[in-house]
Amino acid sequence: MSLNTQLPAHRAARPDAAAQPDAGVITPSNGFARSAFGRPTTPRVNWHRPYILWLILLDLLAGLAASRTAIALLAEADAGFRDPAAPGGVAGVFVLVANLGLPVGWVLLLAACGAYDRRALGIGTEELKRVFRADIALAATVSLLALGFKKDLSRLTVLLVVVAALGYTLAGRFAARCVLRYLRRSGPHASQQTLLVGKLSDALALYEVATRNPGAGLRPIAIHLPMHPRPGERVSAPVPVYVGWELVPLVQEIGADTIAVCGPASLESYELRKLAWQLEGTGLDLVVVPQVTDVTGPRIHVRPVDGLPLLTVEEPTLSGLSLVAKAALDRMTALIGLLLLSPLLLGIALAIKLTDPGPVMFRQTRIGYQGKAFKVWKFRTMYTDAEQRLAELRDRNESDGLLFKMRDDPRVTPIGRHLRALSLDELPQLINVLLGQMSLVGPRPLPTEDDDYQGDVRRRLLVRPGITGLWQISGRSELTWDDAVRLDLHYVDNWSLAYDLGILWRTVSVVLARRGAY
Repeated sequence: MSLNTQLPAHRAARPDAAAQPDAGVITPSNGFARSAFGRPTTPRVNWHRPYILWLILLDLLAGLAASRTAIALLAEADAGFRDPAAPGGVAGVFVLVANLGLPVGWVLLLAACGAYDRRALGIGTEELKRVFRADIALAATVSLLALGFKKDLSRLTVLLVVVAALGYTLAGRFAARCVLRYLRRSGPHASQQTLLVGKLSDALALYEVATRNPGAGLRPIAIHLPMHPRPGERVSAPVPVYVGWELVPLVQEIGADTIAVCGPASLESYELRKLAWQLEGTGLDLVVVPQVTDVTGPRIHVRPVDGLPLLTVEEPTLSGLSLVAKAALDRMTALIGLLLLSPLLLGIALAIKLTDPGPVMFRQTRIGYQGKAFKVWKFRTMYTDAEQRLAELRDRNESDGLLFKMRDDPRVTPIGRHLRALSLDELPQLINVLLGQMSLVGPRPLPTEDDDYQGDVRRRLLVRPGITGLWQISGRSELTWDDAVRLDLHYVDNWSLAYDLGILWRTVSVVLARRGAY
């Protein structure tokens, strides 16, 4: 719900010394004095402490489970490490190392690879990359220790331990992420209380993104404008708006722990540097939204020249071996999916046929890769006269873009509503994927003419349309047309195989929750 917030008189100007809150912290203007024996700054963000303790416990159990799994499988296969003094079984020393040394060593390797860094926890793929690096380090460590102590440890033993440790750890971290996202969605727990600094439009843009994705852990609680509004201008925002305050005292006043600078024009470069100095020793986090938005991942590189950081943005990778691998993975997955899901597909087809006369399948012309038209396959979810009734419903369109959307569309059949809610009507599009017309992940194909794709929207056609994509996992039909286009263009600009796998993983939870489907 949006609130109209008129700037109060006592917030419209910088408060005097008497009005400044006494937080008990002296903030230096040019940095925080350091000592080799001084205590590190205690961060104000503290949700991560119990979370990391739970991760350590889960990782210890994962290491123990990996060793027990390897021992059990090796005992069945009659292979692995054997003590010459005990030819009939696994060595006692090996059991001790496997049950105690491996779990502790696994946690130490995860810590050394940064897998407990709070900035990488709970969202994105960086945490998973660090777990993979730790797993590679585990394989190298076990092999080197076996070589150094001249122990007859088979390659099968190392492989089983490494694979099992990775599998159990990823399963534990996935469960921990689910709990963390639940806590973040249910309230302010496990989130960073954030002050947004910048122009109102930039701050509201970040506010919308943060509130739409509570799992990211940023919870905006106030906005600070760098300049006073024009006389008589009303400021409308869903959170309190401040102007003229010193940022550090303001953060301490409202109970925030993070400052997010929104947009390039929010602060001058010297002001941003001074703010970073002022935050030293306070435990506050500083987040800066770069000028180059919607570009992430390996496309961005920082190259310092004489102390000046230059941000290099590479072209998106839309060709090469990665694209070939994507196409091969799409077709192989589509073939396997059609075979495994054939009983479900037949059941849905039979239900449609028995509940409503007419064809089971619905085929419609869509615009795909490089503007080529193709027929998309879907289970029919509307009555057979849906196209003829569309004209009389045009004035009830709830979409602001190229698509017609209506929450309670009378043309949808009763069984069609259930199929749409769970996206089961999209399953026949695996045929389009198998034919190379679509991909598993990509922008949604739209039922429009090629000429309708003008300006930035046409950039969606640089990749094959997908059954799922950023649009589906970020709100589906509840998104505005501009948001849908922005997400599709973000996918085109930042595509990677890892990105596709992450979207597929998140699609499962979105579909099961029935969020934004109608």
